[in-house]
Amino acid sequence: MTVLVGGDTRAIVQGITGREGTFHTGRMLEYGTRIVAGVTPGRGGAEVHGIPVYDSVEEALSSHPDANASVVFVPARFAPDAVYEAVDAGIRLVVVITEHIPVHETIRFVRYARYRGATVIGPNCPGIIAPGPRVKLGIMPGHVYAPGPVGVVSRSGTLSYEIAYHMTSRGIGQSVVIGIGGDPVPGLDLLEAVELLEGDADTRAIVIIGEIGGDAEERVAAAIAEGRVKKPVVAYIAGRTAPPGKRMGHAGAIISMGTGDAASKVKAFERVGVPVASTPSEVVKLLEVVL
Repeated sequence: MTVLVGGDTRAIVQGITGREGTFHTGRMLEYGTRIVAGVTPGRGGAEVHGIPVYDSVEEALSSHPDANASVVFVPARFAPDAVYEAVDAGIRLVVVITEHIPVHETIRFVRYARYRGATVIGPNCPGIIAPGPRVKLGIMPGHVYAPGPVGVVSRSGTLSYEIAYHMTSRGIGQSVVIGIGGDPVPGLDLLEAVELLEGDADTRAIVIIGEIGGDAEERVAAAIAEGRVKKPVVAYIAGRTAPPGKRMGHAGAIISMGTGDAASKVKAFERVGVPVASTPSEVVKLLEVVL
């Protein structure tokens, strides 16, 4: 078992019969993920890539009680209900790929999941992948990853793919890669993900892919200063040229009220001895030094 996922992960896919759900279920199966069931209300009895489809999560778990994770490809209007349904049925890891979920809805289901002891990754995220046990819950291109000792936490999906590709090309593999998403309110936040990697025996170093907006990176830097994170950390911050007050790409990537800019994040990391790459490809060079 790595962080959050491992050889015992058994997943269901909510929204499996939709275009994205069907496509990415196929890719997850090809990667090696053990998907035991799909859920789409009104489509019970169907099959997708040989995976049985049920009308509800509760029904799916009655036939597959070993399921312990869910990937949500449900449209934004219905995605919060899908999360509540999974959590109420006893699923303890819910990966929400869906974007454009209203922030107030996210706050509600994230809070509810925490109360029930479940972990939410996302929304608006690429998911999580562990190359060693070959588990992928999400939309990452699996071929760019390889088993290794570096844990990656990213607020950007595409940047995590690019940096993982550079790492793999130079022979540096990944223990687990967590894409927490770019919305203002994530389920699992940046610091929580880093702390999970800090406690993971298979992770020797941590890569943080941050971006403008919010104070998540500064809170990680504070944790490093307090000694709560002791493993070597390398960082990259996207959005250095973004103008203040303008949203860039992600809903959470906005500089306002004099906070959240790239310079403050870079300074916070450098003050605690974390090297910050100027380009995505430079992350590998910094990793080779700390490893």
